[in-house]
Amino acid sequence: MLHKELMDQAAAALRKAALNEDAKAYLLANQELNGLFKKGAKRYLGGDDLLESISTLKALNARGFACSTDFMGESIRKEEEANKATAEFLRVCEAIGTHGLNSSISLDLSHIGLVIDKELAMQNLSKICDAAEKIGKEVVISAEGIDRTDSIHEVYKTLSGKYPHLCITVQAYLYRSKDDLIELKKLPNKIRLVKGAFDVPDHVAYKRGEALNKVYLEYAYGLLSTDHHCSIATHDILIQEAVKEILLTIQPDKERYEFESLLGIENDLLAALKEEGHRCRIYVVYGQEWYLYLLNRVAEYPPSIFQVLLDIMT
Repeated sequence: MLHKELMDQAAAALRKAALNEDAKAYLLANQELNGLFKKGAKRYLGGDDLLESISTLKALNARGFACSTDFMGESIRKEEEANKATAEFLRVCEAIGTHGLNSSISLDLSHIGLVIDKELAMQNLSKICDAAEKIGKEVVISAEGIDRTDSIHEVYKTLSGKYPHLCITVQAYLYRSKDDLIELKKLPNKIRLVKGAFDVPDHVAYKRGEALNKVYLEYAYGLLSTDHHCSIATHDILIQEAVKEILLTIQPDKERYEFESLLGIENDLLAALKEEGHRCRIYVVYGQEWYLYLLNRVAEYPPSIFQVLLDIMT
């Protein structure tokens, strides 16, 4: 019990730290600290730039994994920077097509202008969706903080009819997701189901544990039993095993669901699922904005903090 309490406290602290933009700016600007902590982030990153990421994607594809590629970044507050990020995502689409990679494109809407102006985000997302459509790949909108969920859903609902390859991420730990899924399932576009990683007040979300696992599985069953295109995005072996039992019962179309994990976290479990015949995808991020990503990843699986410390010290 004490071990679990300590892990929960560590996860909560990491989530709060991830939202501290001043701390992020200081760490990324400090060359010594940046270099030190980046060693701990390296195993979770596809590379510093697109070129390095392409090599990672090729290696994962060669092992039979589909991928999802994300150029890291969020909370952009200048239109010029949002447009630069959009241009980079267009380069991602071009690279995926040129190299024949099996990868979708994932992004935070706040990386391409949502915090500045919702219309700007929609314009930039449309450009990316147009480019992805040409190469036959999906674009997946990532989840962000609860203050942005309504805006994210509005953008998604506005563009989902025009772009059937546009997908949305739903965080199971939010109480609101029960109602959100009722509306989102009316659209045929793929839904990516995650537990949720951001620091939120207790009154809006389930805490990690049995109750959240039960809710996640209820949502997963609702998607799988209706053959709704979905991604079961979790590295939790208990969830994965329970979903396998659901699959045995309802036997959905294997082309309409997949298991997904983040690069560097329990990928051996995903490999086992792949060997059992399930479609599997690894989420690959690249870039310099690794601060929030690293802290949220460790918060999702607190024991990995020991691996991070080991990576930093070696």
